[in-house]
Amino acid sequence: MNNFKRTGAAAALVVGIIASLAACSSSETADVAADCTPDHVFSTIESGTLTVGLTEIPPFSYTENGEATGIDVDIVNTFAEANCLTVNYEPLAYSAAVPSVESKRIDLTVGDWYRTAARAEIVNFSAPNYLDEFSVISESGITTVEGLIGNKVGTVDGYLWVDDLRTLLGSDLQVYPSSVELKQDIDAGRIDVGVDAYGTSLFNFSDSDYEITTVEPDERVLATVEAAQTGFPYTKDNTDMGVALDAVIAELHASGGMVEILESHGLPASAAEVGEPRLIE
Repeated sequence: MNNFKRTGAAAALVVGIIASLAACSSSETADVAADCTPDHVFSTIESGTLTVGLTEIPPFSYTENGEATGIDVDIVNTFAEANCLTVNYEPLAYSAAVPSVESKRIDLTVGDWYRTAARAEIVNFSAPNYLDEFSVISESGITTVEGLIGNKVGTVDGYLWVDDLRTLLGSDLQVYPSSVELKQDIDAGRIDVGVDAYGTSLFNFSDSDYEITTVEPDERVLATVEAAQTGFPYTKDNTDMGVALDAVIAELHASGGMVEILESHGLPASAAEVGEPRLIE
């Protein structure tokens, strides 16, 4: 179980980050050296360039000062460097990202994507990057699912736990389109407790007095029993790129590079303990 409380840390809020997105349409990494030799050879939508859909979900992927940043961005930049590619990050709404991969408008997308069986029917997934845990945002430090009952609880649409929380909490659950609205209503006191991805909760409430906790496993909310593995959705028929992606991810896990990336963005080393690849049904 994790119980994490940070005060006074300097971190941009999601609201400001999304506002800054209006100022830029895309960002690119530096040019590749002419004598660069790629570790793998595979095709991309634009030769020499990896086109990546950038969703706004700090600290996994977001825009800061006009530049793409975050855990997933660090992993993709490592992959691109190993394979002599410039990266073109294209900001996308979360709902548009996977369809953009499916339609081959982009090569892959970033943003804490859960490896699910439903998504795997239309796109391929890289090997698991890290685990993403169910977390609670509260003043009292709730560490059980039972502790949610009796509170006005908010969460974000699209997560695996939403239906289970609806069953458990009924009308006491408010579902928001994004973490921005969730944070606004927590700060305004319109809800008592928030439920969001662990890393996102740490990022959004880093300078507050709220406690960010994970909870004991409870079969009533299956996401508390087994944390989701995340990966990169990429185009269905580009298996050569998938092999290259998996090789870089494997090397990051083996070398400790994945832990370094996670810890540099405030996540625990335990998030790198992904286990064998699996898809969520």
